[in-house]
Amino acid sequence: MFIGVDLGTSAVKLIITDDNGKIQKTVSKEYGLSFPHPGWSEQSPEDWYTQSIAGIKELLEGYDNPVVEGIGVGGQMHGLVVLDENDEVIRPAILWNDGRTTAEVDYLNNEIGKQFLSDHTGNIAFAGFTAPKILWMKNNEPELFAKIKKIMLPKDYLVYKMTGANSTDYSDASGMLLLDVKNKCWSKEMIDICGITEEMLPKLYESFEVVGEMKPEVCAELGLSTAPKFVAGAGDNAAAACGTGTVGPNKCNISLGTSGTVFITSDKFGVDSANALHSFDHADGGFHLMACMLSAASCNKWWMDEILKEKDYAGSQTGITELGENTVYFLPYLMGERSPWNNPAVRACFFGMSMDTSREDMIQAVLEGVAFGLRDSIEIAKAQGITITESTVCGGGAKSPLWKKILANVLGITIKTVKNDEGPALGGAILAAVGCGKFANVVEATSGLVELSDIIEPEAELVAKYNERYARKHTFKTKYNTFMIINQIQGRIIVY
Repeated sequence: MFIGVDLGTSAVKLIITDDNGKIQKTVSKEYGLSFPHPGWSEQSPEDWYTQSIAGIKELLEGYDNPVVEGIGVGGQMHGLVVLDENDEVIRPAILWNDGRTTAEVDYLNNEIGKQFLSDHTGNIAFAGFTAPKILWMKNNEPELFAKIKKIMLPKDYLVYKMTGANSTDYSDASGMLLLDVKNKCWSKEMIDICGITEEMLPKLYESFEVVGEMKPEVCAELGLSTAPKFVAGAGDNAAAACGTGTVGPNKCNISLGTSGTVFITSDKFGVDSANALHSFDHADGGFHLMACMLSAASCNKWWMDEILKEKDYAGSQTGITELGENTVYFLPYLMGERSPWNNPAVRACFFGMSMDTSREDMIQAVLEGVAFGLRDSIEIAKAQGITITESTVCGGGAKSPLWKKILANVLGITIKTVKNDEGPALGGAILAAVGCGKFANVVEATSGLVELSDIIEPEAELVAKYNERYARKHTFKTKYNTFMIINQIQGRIIVY
């Protein structure tokens, strides 16, 4: 059997598969998320380990002398985990959606220079990336910074605790702004800029390569007589791409999770002219372009849970029947925005309301606003000559037939839903199977494992209506800039 782990922002999801890759059981364990200051987002790495151990125990219940051959972990990207000389966590992990690094991002992009960053890493600085977080610690927590002996990403901390192997994979390391993505090695220039050493960083592997075996004491705690092998794993989006069959060149996957991503595969390294999309290594050994909007399904969760106080998500969407006609718009920037605007200070808003605006209009605006946000990045990819005619979709938002229909027509492409929606966890299990020699490569592994449940085709008339609404949204954004709406955020005047 193989175990796949998805170390997410709100919970760790674990699956166990049989020798043929069929999922036998799924477990989810939640943990806390803290926001100690506006725009900050932190988590306790110890919680990841504790809940993952509890989840594996639950997975193995009912098996008599279980044999787990391999484990693969997909996880939230960009988070900064720092350990001291005693392997103790120095401070809570600073997560991917944390926006505290405005000054450091400005320094990297404007003083070090975007061209320099792009030349040495393939990317420019974004607030969520790891390198700006390291600089933030150096500037704001010098005593803690001086204690750093190891720097890890979230999933790699979990693997380290279970195996003792200080490792990472190329896909996850791509989002640190410390990796030379094209040449698959640490950038000595970026290491020097951050004031760290290469010895602090983990050893680099392909996602499907074995990095170690489970420690004997962990095996004993879990009741395993044979130590499973651990592969390097992947960043959550690359792992999800494996779980949805988005491997090999010229494929696309859209994730409607806490964040929203557009993931486009390639067998060649490439950078868009504005660095609006991320140029990363892929878990299949190739490359990919990725766009990430910070708030996607979390927008709907915020609207339903916090504003409407309503838990019946599906029932609340049943009254929405007129697509392409809504006059209400929603800009989905609840946590600032990454792709393609790279502005942690921009904020969300509704506009276009009138006295006859209904509850359903507002719900629909949230769903459409996220779709429009994803289209912003799709348009960047199209401008680079990339043709996208279809995409798989995964994540919590993919459970909504209405949202998928909106997405197909806003983007004007065919949307395919995978039958099993355990993308990152399934991807982890697939990578483990490849690492243990069950398949020759990741493409072969996914070809027989990933099944589709439904296909939604765009409708020409509806596509035309959404094209008009998308243009109208951009007209509003132009007015937004013209009138120079000013926000006072953390003592700075931000104009957007």
